[in-house]
Amino acid sequence: MPDAKKLARIHRVRTLQLGLVRADEMRAHEKHASETSLHNRIRALADAVAPAPDTRVTAASMVAQAHFRERLHQSAAAAQARVDTAELMVNRATEATRSAKRDQSAIEKLLERARRTALAKEMRALEETPPVSPLKVKRHDPC
Repeated sequence: MPDAKKLARIHRVRTLQLGLVRADEMRAHEKHASETSLHNRIRALADAVAPAPDTRVTAASMVAQAHFRERLHQSAAAAQARVDTAELMVNRATEATRSAKRDQSAIEKLLERARRTALAKEMRALEETPPVSPLKVKRHDPC
């Protein structure tokens, strides 16, 4: 079993890694939220530009509206792809956080086991010490 110093060092490293992984997970969640809101805004724009019955519609304006709608639909498809990618990144980050937490918990259990072992060893050493004689307790140092 590794010694206490080595376990403490590993625990510090795992704690730092856990903090970094949690920060990555938070960034992934924020990116997912941002991409989702962008996708919703693009979808709302595409719905707002849907063709409406108008009596004064010219061919040029119909072509422009169709082109604009097509571009919005392409943007919506690209935004949906980014949302899907962000979801995958969130899932990976969540799994990485779980893994880092498991690693840290394992190290904490090893530290606790090492502490209990050292405590038991100290207790055994105290039990095995010879009893102190009352005569030796009253020994005086030279004045």
